[in-house]
Amino acid sequence: VQLQASGGGLVQAGGSLRLSCAASGRAVSDYIMGWFRQAPGKEREFVAAIARRGGNTYYADSVKGRFTTSKDNAKNMGYLQMNSLKPEDTAVYYCAADRFLIQSSYATSSAYDYWGQGTLVTVSS
Repeated sequence: VQLQASGGGLVQAGGSLRLSCAASGRAVSDYIMGWFRQAPGKEREFVAAIARRGGNTYYADSVKGRFTTSKDNAKNMGYLQMNSLKPEDTAVYYCAADRFLIQSSYATSSAYDYWGQGTLVTVSS
């Protein structure tokens, strides 16, 4: 599967953005989709994940209650809705996918085989 992330940009603190991840080559419903981010000088960190059929979602504590991940299987798309953005959310955001992950691996970036190119989110204070 090929992934392409989009939707990043500059937003003021408290604002919202929706990131999209377009999948091609395989049905997104066949994959666990994860979202990760990497801020300058920091390691890549887990943000959110959604199971194959989209029924179960998982979030990092730092974004729980503010971010929502979803899939649209008909459009072969994944989404990360980000609300109440904070300056510390500034990072390059990546979508990732894998077919065969156990739940305990959803937050592990090295477990994912397929990655999008990243989209920059900048939150100004």
